[in-house]
Amino acid sequence: MARLQSQRDKPGTAREYETTYILRPNTTNEGVAEVNTRIKGIIEGMGGKVIKVDNWGKRRLAYEVAKERKGIYLYWQYLATPGVVEETERNLRMLDSVIRYLSVKVDENIDVGARPSEIDDSSYEKAAQTAADEEDLFLSRGGDEPSLGGDDDDDYIPDEFDNDIPSAPGPTKED
Repeated sequence: MARLQSQRDKPGTAREYETTYILRPNTTNEGVAEVNTRIKGIIEGMGGKVIKVDNWGKRRLAYEVAKERKGIYLYWQYLATPGVVEETERNLRMLDSVIRYLSVKVDENIDVGARPSEIDDSSYEKAAQTAADEEDLFLSRGGDEPSLGGDDDDDYIPDEFDNDIPSAPGPTKED
């Protein structure tokens, strides 16, 4: 079912959209690829053009969403008509692995032919690969990474300028 264009839309142009969605952190790479294939099929099947697909990796959420503290972020930039966004969001809503999504209209009246697309099959494969979370890697190593300050933080040695700072009345170090 095709949606009618707005009166403001010029013929032969499309709107530019960005859609970001968050998947559950335990979603496998195959699961991420499956969701990406579904979204790609909707956008291209309804006459849209994908410009960019990016996997931002597993990140910590600002607050708990659907009983999850982390999520896999995926970012899509594409040219399409308004009906494509509605269908994309409808499909994202039905998927159990998607915990949040957001679509934003970036621009309108974009000439589709003038907008280059650097997407090929390897871009979709790369977007399906989620790198391991840095926090999980740190915990799996046992936290053997040294702190930034080093071990000699407790060995404070005052310099000659420490005496220039007026101190509050009370006991002093000089006895």
